[in-house]
Amino acid sequence: MAKILIRARLLTFLREPQAAHDHSSYRYEEDGAVLVEEGIIRAAGSHSDLAAKAGPDAKTIDHRPHLLLPGFIDAHAHFPQMQVIASYGAELLDWLNNYTFPAESAFEDEAHARRIARAFLDEMARHGTTTSAVYCSVHPQSADALFSEAEERGMCIIAGKVMMDRNAPSALTDTAQSSYDDTKALIAKWHGRGRLHYAITPRFAITSSPEQMEMAKALVAEHPDLHMQTHLSENHAEIAFSCELYPDCADYTAIYEKYGLLGPKSLFGHCIHLSEREADALSDSGSVAVFCPTSNLFLGSGLFDYLRYRRREKPLRIAAATDTGGGTNYSMLRTMDEGYKVIALQGEKLNPLASFWQITRGNAEALSLARRIGTLEPGKDADLVVLNSSATPAMRLRMERAKTLAEELFLLQTLGDDRAVVETYVAGNAMKGGV
Repeated sequence: MAKILIRARLLTFLREPQAAHDHSSYRYEEDGAVLVEEGIIRAAGSHSDLAAKAGPDAKTIDHRPHLLLPGFIDAHAHFPQMQVIASYGAELLDWLNNYTFPAESAFEDEAHARRIARAFLDEMARHGTTTSAVYCSVHPQSADALFSEAEERGMCIIAGKVMMDRNAPSALTDTAQSSYDDTKALIAKWHGRGRLHYAITPRFAITSSPEQMEMAKALVAEHPDLHMQTHLSENHAEIAFSCELYPDCADYTAIYEKYGLLGPKSLFGHCIHLSEREADALSDSGSVAVFCPTSNLFLGSGLFDYLRYRRREKPLRIAAATDTGGGTNYSMLRTMDEGYKVIALQGEKLNPLASFWQITRGNAEALSLARRIGTLEPGKDADLVVLNSSATPAMRLRMERAKTLAEELFLLQTLGDDRAVVETYVAGNAMKGGV
C-alpha cells in the first residue's frame, strides 16, 4: 500500500481531561497531518514536518479545515436489532419480548444475517465509528456474518453469539452444551484473525440457566485473553427477576461473580442501579461498566451516575456506547449529547473534552485495545474520523461565535450527526465514500 498523507486539524488525547480548559490533556495541530502506510500511522504532527518526511511518492488527501481524530469506538451494540430501533412504548423486558426476540429469530437465515451485518457496518462507517463491541443473535451464522463482513473491511470488531437457553422463544434458545460447543467453534474460527476479537456472550442472567453460566465460566477460564460481555442492572424488573432466578446470590452482580465472569476484559452493559457493594466488586475486579445513555432514556431505565462512579473511592472503569437498537441512533456524537443530559439531570456537567476522550482513547482503554487504537500515536492502526463542525446551516451559524476548541467540540456533540462526518478511515482506507 502506498503512503498516504492526510492533512487536517489534528486532535488526539494524552489522558482524561479534567476540565474544558485542561489543555495539557490533548495534542492539537492547527495545520497537521497523519502519515499512513500499510494501514498503520507512521507519524502524526505538523504538516510542514511530515510533508518532507513523506516524500514525493506519498498521496496527499487534504481535509482542511476539518478536524481529524481517532475513529470513534462503540462499547456495546446489538447488530440484530437494527430493524427494531425506534420501537414504541415498552420498558426493557416487554421490549425484548415484543420487538427484539421476534426480530432476532430471523437470523437463522444466513442471507438475512449477512444483509443486516453489512448494513450495520455501513452505519458504523457513516457515523465515524471504526470499532464496536457487538452482540450477535443466538445463531452461530449471525456471528459468521458479522465477522466475515468486518474482515472484508479490515475493521477491528469485538463480537460473539449470545448464549441463552431459557426465558426466550424456542427459536432463540440454545442449550448449555450447544452454547459451549458453538462458542468454542466460533473462537477457533474467528478470534485473532485479522483485527477480529471474540467475546464470550451470555446475554444476561435471565436468559442463561445455572448450567449455561457454568459453561460461560468454563469458556472464560479456558480463554482468559478473550472479552466477556453481558448486561447488568439496567431495569428494576430485570434486577428482581434475576435475583429470583438465583436466590443464593446476594445481588445481581453476585450472579456473575459466582461464575467467575468479572475481570479486566469483562464488559457489563448499563450498570445503572448498582449498590455500593456491587460497584466495589466491579472496581476490585477491573470490570467495565458501559454507559448507554440513549437506550437508558428511551426505555425509561434510569440515569447512570457517570461522574460519581468515576470519583468514588474505588472508581469504576467506564465505557460509552450506542446500545443499538434499544439505543436510538448509531452515532457516538448523539450518544454523548444524551450522556451530557443524563449527567446534567443529576446536577453536574461533563466537559466536552472529556466526551471526546471517552469515545476515543477512553473507550480504547476500557476495551483493553489502547495498544492498537484510540490515539494518533505512531504505530497505532490508522482508524480515523474527519469532522466538519459547519456541516449544517445551524452548525455553521453557531460556529461563527465559537472561539475555542472546547466550544467547537461541544457544538459537534450537541448538533452533529452523520452529516458532520466527512470521512471515516479504517486501517487507512476511506470507508464513507463507498457507503
